[in-house]
Amino acid sequence: MMSTLSRFILRLFGWKTNAVLPEGVNKAVLIVAPHTSTWDFVIGKMTFWSSKARIRVLIKKEAFFFPLGLLLRQLGGVPVARGQKNNLIEQVTELFNTNPILVVVITPEGTRRRVRHWKKGFYHIAMAAGVPIALGFIDYGTKTGGIGPLFYPTGDYEKDMVVIMDYYKDKKGRHPERFNVMFTQEHK
Repeated sequence: MMSTLSRFILRLFGWKTNAVLPEGVNKAVLIVAPHTSTWDFVIGKMTFWSSKARIRVLIKKEAFFFPLGLLLRQLGGVPVARGQKNNLIEQVTELFNTNPILVVVITPEGTRRRVRHWKKGFYHIAMAAGVPIALGFIDYGTKTGGIGPLFYPTGDYEKDMVVIMDYYKDKKGRHPERFNVMFTQEHK
């Protein structure tokens, strides 16, 4: 039901989507960029529903208050404790270790505002869990969204980030001025 409704709504508004992982890939860290608007979540969720992709979204645990928490869990939300004293990488790696099928969505920008550099957690989670990084996107310029290629991290963060960010250089956010895809030395 949700898949048919989502496809209809996306087509009605002119969106083309494809959120399918390659055959045989059951686990991945799915990064989605650009993330410049609250609408990204709505379009992204409908994209995944339309493709019948089962994804989980990491959301700060503070958002899981009643009754919003019930809705967030139904939408695939996973509460996580963020911060220096809580090891998010270990939390998510444990999720990968205990689930035979798991695709975790992370927005590497970490916010809808323009940032100078992306957060590194998605990369370290993929390395620790031994899973690929799926390059997801929502491109308002072409009204397309979905999952692009898989990227297997090598452990050379700087070199890998140049390749990853190169994939996103032509993607347009709802608010293009909020999207920064420049890899700088600050990523170290």
